[in-house]
Amino acid sequence: MSGLANHLAVLPIAIPLIAGALMIPPDEQRRSYRATLGIISILLTIAVAIALLRAADTSSTAVSVYRLGSWPAVLGIVLVADRLSAMLVLLSSILALAALVFSLSRWHKMGAHFHALLQFQLMGLNGAFLTGDLFNLFVFFEVMLAASYGLALHGTGVARVKAGLHYIAINLAASLLFLIGVSMIYGVTGTLNMADLAAKIPAVPADSRILLELGGAILGIVFLVKAGMWPLGFWLAPTYAAASPPAAAIFSMMSKVGVYAILRVSLLFFGAESGSEGFGGTWLVVGGLMTIAFGAVSVLATQDLPRLAGASVLVSSGTLLATVGSQQIAVTGGALYYLATSALAIGAFFLLIELLERGRELGADVLAVTMEAFGDGEEEEAEESEEVGVAIPATMAILGASFLCCALLLAGLPPLSGFIAKFAILTAVLNPGGMGSGTPVPVTAWLLLAALVLSGLAVILAMLRAGIRHIWAASDRKPPRVRVIEMAPILMLLLLCIGMTVEAGPVMRYMQATAASLHDTGPYVHSVLSEAGRARP
Repeated sequence: MSGLANHLAVLPIAIPLIAGALMIPPDEQRRSYRATLGIISILLTIAVAIALLRAADTSSTAVSVYRLGSWPAVLGIVLVADRLSAMLVLLSSILALAALVFSLSRWHKMGAHFHALLQFQLMGLNGAFLTGDLFNLFVFFEVMLAASYGLALHGTGVARVKAGLHYIAINLAASLLFLIGVSMIYGVTGTLNMADLAAKIPAVPADSRILLELGGAILGIVFLVKAGMWPLGFWLAPTYAAASPPAAAIFSMMSKVGVYAILRVSLLFFGAESGSEGFGGTWLVVGGLMTIAFGAVSVLATQDLPRLAGASVLVSSGTLLATVGSQQIAVTGGALYYLATSALAIGAFFLLIELLERGRELGADVLAVTMEAFGDGEEEEAEESEEVGVAIPATMAILGASFLCCALLLAGLPPLSGFIAKFAILTAVLNPGGMGSGTPVPVTAWLLLAALVLSGLAVILAMLRAGIRHIWAASDRKPPRVRVIEMAPILMLLLLCIGMTVEAGPVMRYMQATAASLHDTGPYVHSVLSEAGRARP
């Protein structure tokens, strides 16, 4: 890459940073200015992310390195754009665009500086995916979290403030642990650059390795808090459920940051040549299975749609953690396909919930449970009615079709991409040595099979129950008034999932190539530490 292309890796961070800074000084009433600037910023970021993705997919090394100030990688700030980081930057930008467009109906007026906070949130997400050293990973985590604190509290309501304050306290504690873990690793190796760490960790003496692994374990706890692994993710569902729909939609990508950090760090620091191969992998599998079980129970137990969406995030995180812990290339490829599908589907579901619950009476879900248990006293009147069927207005038909797509995607049922993702994962897990190799299938593979099947059953049952109550049974309720600007981002996210289904072959090829490059850390380390990858001033 040469010329302007050399600087592409910094643009997903610089563009939202500049846009967010420009949004702060003007009067708060100039929302049209902020909205226009925000949309332009995110569209530019999407264009850059597509360019990075294409470059990573066609380049011989598949790794683009940008060194700020042309400092050597081990001394300065380095950004690395490979297949994985480019894909996640694109996903984050798409979700940010959907959240922004949806908010323009009314949510951006509910509090101060919504547009600036969204830009800084996107900046933090992109920086976390692109950074090449642990300290700047911490910095971008803090940028992302600082913006998310404002977004979590955006609006009014006791539940939102209570959940937001819990969220802030937990993440501040996790940030302290992050610094402790990073300090321990730096004390042993003398560097925080990820590529340099991957090169130096195999040479760490045995008497210092326990300190290195302890630092890695502390970092792992921090990342698992972000990913929402049980029991560390007890805060996730209440916070996401209480947040405003646009904030919750972009938050659906935040749990993926924890999964990304675990995937990146575990393969770079504790891979085949590190001397600590498979460090923590079994715990990841067990923790992932427990998170799936907890999420499935939560899905069945809740009568509240926002909490149902939050519990679905837990099921998604558990699935990703269990598959990442297996540390197999084919499984990782399927997991990355699942990551993209679940992020888009959950983001669309959070936005859709607000439209489905519009105009619904307070406590309607509690009343629904009571009616199921004791009856509503109107059976005879219903039997005497001669009305056959229910006329569904066009709005409810569109909302119902969207809800059905979300249900199929989250449950992993055919024909959409959620099923393809789970099928790819299970095919790889149940054939650890490849088709026909005769390699014994581990017990954890059968447990993962059971967990994915049962969690999918739990999700589809919960979604069917919710769909009947909100769409079919509510015949006496007027259809909600939905604006095009609210429905468009939901349809965009769902159409992207359908596109992933239609183009499953090319998308899966990209994911498998990404997984192979993650497990083969040599090109990444060489590209970062080589002077040839230095950006021109």
